[in-house]
Amino acid sequence: MIPTVHEGENHRGPTRYTLTDTEHGHAWGVCAEAEGLFGIPQRGTYEMLGWVPEGAGVRGWVGSRVWLVPDDEALEPWLLGDAESLGQLAGTDSLVLTGLDDYEGPPEGHMGPVRVHDGHQWLGSCREFARILPPEEAAPPLVLRGLAQSDQLRTALMKGTRRAQDLEEAALEIRDDQGEPLTDRTLWTKVNAWRPSSYGTDLIDLELDGELFTPVPEYARPIWERWFAGPPDTLGAWTGLDTRLRDAWLELVRERACRRARRDRPAGHAYELDGRHITDEPGLYLALGEAVNGPGGYFGGCLAALDDCLRGRFGYTASATLLWRNAATAREHLSQTLTPDGQPYDLFAELLDVLAEGGMHVTLT
Repeated sequence: MIPTVHEGENHRGPTRYTLTDTEHGHAWGVCAEAEGLFGIPQRGTYEMLGWVPEGAGVRGWVGSRVWLVPDDEALEPWLLGDAESLGQLAGTDSLVLTGLDDYEGPPEGHMGPVRVHDGHQWLGSCREFARILPPEEAAPPLVLRGLAQSDQLRTALMKGTRRAQDLEEAALEIRDDQGEPLTDRTLWTKVNAWRPSSYGTDLIDLELDGELFTPVPEYARPIWERWFAGPPDTLGAWTGLDTRLRDAWLELVRERACRRARRDRPAGHAYELDGRHITDEPGLYLALGEAVNGPGGYFGGCLAALDDCLRGRFGYTASATLLWRNAATAREHLSQTLTPDGQPYDLFAELLDVLAEGGMHVTLT
């Protein structure tokens, strides 16, 4: 529940954003606009020396989850999320690959051979790789415009000390235009500046240090704006999206679902899944979520999460039946997949096994 904040009498419009102290639970303030919410997150950049492509090669957007597998089997592979590449550097044998590093990143000190795959196929290999440090650029601030400040925030700002304006860890809680919880973003809040806002009397524009906030990728803005208006009221609103945008859609579906209570249907319910558009992994979970919980519904975003959903509290009670129409589409696209270390496995078959173990009796047509 978002805490109440006493707003200035001239404040107008929906309070889409609430900045909340995560330790004590009080709200620092509420506002309708967060400038800097969308941007370009800091990305890791690698030069793959002696690149030897496999298959169709690498150019443009590469994949949501790209794994770099060291030749040394004693080392773990690491994940590069939302990977992009411009292809091989002209006149060289090198490929530049960028993406969002996982929390571990490459093994410390490793510069040896690496093989690369996107979870479905091997993309290529290199004899050596090197991390390229990006040029230092100041991150744009996160500005909460027209913020109705709480008494706690007003007191901190009036003190004016560096310590008082370090608000420490906070959550930027985000609601849709219907006032329903959508998602949140955790950040370390350090106040750069504040000033009276043109939005109304007693409102301020609060500028927070952008170095301490990871923006939502700019390409996801249209997806977020669609969800700001409220959840979809028809099935399959995501089907025309590419894999990258389906991932962004699934992220909001998952985060919204975790903030909403739902009643499980009684055992014996019959579900029906439209499988025509399951051409990638996010499409698989989006279709399954809608089969169980309707438009914009969630029922897992990976096999482990699906297993959790089958245990209850996500609209389902075992046992039940699922009629999976056009299952051949998913079988074609998801039967030949790779584990992080590059071992082949059948995601389609694994998912059917998880459903069966959770009491979902599936009929494929």
